[in-house]
Amino acid sequence: MRKVVRTSDAPQPKGVYSQAIVADGFVFVAGQGCINPETNEFEYGDIQSEARRTLQNIRAILEAAGSSLKEVVRVGVFLADLNDFAAMNQVYKEFFPENPPARTTVGVQLPKIKIEVDCIARLKSRGKK
Repeated sequence: MRKVVRTSDAPQPKGVYSQAIVADGFVFVAGQGCINPETNEFEYGDIQSEARRTLQNIRAILEAAGSSLKEVVRVGVFLADLNDFAAMNQVYKEFFPENPPARTTVGVQLPKIKIEVDCIARLKSRGKK
């Protein structure tokens, strides 16, 4: 079964994609950036503020799908400047303080933003808290 995830608590897609797809017990979250879900506009700033907004958006999508950050198994981090790695990592630890998921971080060309993040998470198991 394939289910499209939509929530107003995260940015609305600016292209032809879904915020996330639930399939076979997993949530596949599309790449997210530093967009404020209330205005659907970018919140440009330093890498830490952009990373924080981006991960808040990921969290909102996961929760709408019936998952959480604790269920994330893989993260892809795309940085416009790899010199931002350490500062991004400080914010990342706020969202994944223990037993972080597998992660790939790469440098890429991004349109004005400093970071984009996608992830894969498990759905919460029934009876699991």
